[in-house]
Amino acid sequence: MANMLTAKIGPSILNADLAQLSEESQRLINNGADYLHLDVMDGHFVPNLTFGHPLVKCLRSKIKDAFFETHMMVSHPDQVCFILTSLNVNFQLLIKIISTNILIKRITILFKQKVGIALKPKTPVDVVAEYIDLADMILVMTVEPGFGGQNFMEPMMEKVSWLRKNYPTLDIEVDGGVGPATIDTCAKAGANMIVSGTAVIGSSDQAKVIKTLRDTVNCVLQNS
Repeated sequence: MANMLTAKIGPSILNADLAQLSEESQRLINNGADYLHLDVMDGHFVPNLTFGHPLVKCLRSKIKDAFFETHMMVSHPDQVCFILTSLNVNFQLLIKIISTNILIKRITILFKQKVGIALKPKTPVDVVAEYIDLADMILVMTVEPGFGGQNFMEPMMEKVSWLRKNYPTLDIEVDGGVGPATIDTCAKAGANMIVSGTAVIGSSDQAKVIKTLRDTVNCVLQNS
């Protein structure tokens, strides 16, 4: 595992100052972020309303090279995915597990984008078996999707451990309440992709927090 997987830290910009979003996003990249995690919510699948494709397009025009990961918390991911992919930018699209194999194949083949599958806390982990050969990564939500700043749900680590045991080379991501206080638990369970919002965005030393998260994960990977 140590030779195949590396830690990747992707701050969530959900709680960033939206009036300064491009500046704050660039600051995260400058402070060591490997990618940016964008939560796309439609106010229907989850009760919150966040980023749409116009904002993503504007953000890409300001930040040319960063990898954008978009988490589709929307009722009709097919529609939103196709709009986003038409922007001709590099995405990893995270779609809910009830999305079809056909949708995943269309995204990967037609638009040549990476695709991840997101598991809500109440979704059993073994349902990914049907999709695993098509997915680039699996996201285990460690809070209920919809709002930032929630408390970390440690029981979700059982899902991470199951995935790591059954798919040793898979990129496994965690999102929700992840920061310096919970990163050790995530890393030991087997997560190598870390989404951290409030803990990074709200820190007076973002670079230090990002480094702490990365070093903790890499230490576990190297000793696995």
